[in-house]
This record gives sequence, C-alpha cells and structure tokens, in this order.
Amino acid sequence: MLFRKAKTILVLTASVLFLCGHPGLVSQSSALSFDKNREIALEITRLFRASRAVISKHQKMINNPDIGDKGLSPEKVIDEARANFKKAAGSEFRLEAGTTLKGLGQLAMLNAIREVMSNAQPLINERGRGFKGFLPAVFARLVADSYNRLMKGRAYIKLTAPRQYIRNRSNRPDKWEHNVIENQFRNADYKRDKPFVEEARHRGRSAFRLIIPEYYNKSCLPCHGEPRGERDITGGKKEGGKLGELGGAISFTIYK
Repeated sequence: MLFRKAKTILVLTASVLFLCGHPGLVSQSSALSFDKNREIALEITRLFRASRAVISKHQKMINNPDIGDKGLSPEKVIDEARANFKKAAGSEFRLEAGTTLKGLGQLAMLNAIREVMSNAQPLINERGRGFKGFLPAVFARLVADSYNRLMKGRAYIKLTAPRQYIRNRSNRPDKWEHNVIENQFRNADYKRDKPFVEEARHRGRSAFRLIIPEYYNKSCLPCHGEPRGERDITGGKKEGGKLGELGGAISFTIYK
C-alpha cells in the first residue's frame, strides 16, 4: 500500500512539472551527447512498442462480446509492457528520478498509456459488442498523440510507413523519414531491426532523430496482407503485405 501511494505521489508530482514546464530542460536537452540522445530515444520507443504488443496480444479478448470487464486496466497494461520491455531490451525498465529529459520522457509515455487505457475502458469492456476498433495501431496513435502533448515540444513520437502503405494521412512520412525508409530500410544490405539515427531538422528545428523499421508479422496480415485491395475487418483496403516485409516505422525526435 505504501509503495502504491509513493508511486502515485511520484506520478502526480512529475505531472505538475509537465503542466508548469521546467526551466533549464531545453538547455539540458541541447547539451546532451549524441549517444545519450540515442539512449533516450531507444528507451522511449521500446516502451512504446512494448505497450502496443499488449494490445495485440489481447486483441481477441478485447473483441469478445461475451466478456464484460476485460481486466485490461491501465496498470495491467503497463505491467505487461514492462515485461515486454525487459524481454526486448534485456534489462528492467527503470523510471529515472528527477527532471532529466529521460525521466520526463519515460513518465510521459507511462502517463500517455494510462490516459489512453483509462479513456478506452467503456469501449473495450462493452458486453454484447464484438469488433471494437481498438486495434494496436489505433492504440499507438492515441498514445503518440498524448505523449506529444505531454512533452510540450521537447520530444515527438510518430508512427509512419512507406508512402504506399499509409492509411492515415497524419502518419505520412516527412522528407527525412521517406529518404531513410527508401534508401536505408529498403536496401538489401541494411541490417534488419537496426535503428537509423542522425542529427537532422524536424519542423524547422534542430533535432536528434531516430527511426526504427517495423516488419509485418502474422498479427498484421489479417488487415494488411493479401489479397491486395480486399476489405479488412476495419473496412480499409488490404495493402497486400507479406510476412517479414517492411511495413512501417516508429520515428522519434528530440529537439535541441
């Protein structure tokens, strides 16, 4: 009980810092080394992917009309995301204390997941309704929107994809993302799963940028596989993607 109270106090205290801003944070981020920025970007994107995997894992249960309360509370999703993070990173997810960019970025992602899952409870727990439309991609987009709002121009995360696979125009790759996807990720010699990092401008600002390729797995193909042009469960047209093919990317920006 004491641990839960302490954790709640930590979340609320840091949330106040988000709302009020924190002097010196911008200058701190511009002073970070390239390697430190890379560490932060990888940490946040891994947690982002780890949380999306929870929704993918429970998709069948979410769409089960015979079950009311699915038990997918915000903290349940975060606990499973932490387990996924450990499996991917090889180490525990540890929230960095204080007002460092890493700590605030970590907390923003946790709070974004909490916000999205809290808002989604009536939908995912609705008995008698099958397909809810609460797909991994929808969850990820909502979390990204919440994260970007909480970070207030300090960092930015986005789902994107090769242009021919874009369904939501807000996810269209910008020029830098498009060039990396086409000239790096599509190159046969590019190492699979390797993040691409570079200092490059974003929305007119100097920034550190990281983008991670993502490939179609079995859970993606019912909506994005073959036959191309057929309507999927969402009503969208399938892209004709194949297992293991480059299907998307996660783009992360830290502003200087």
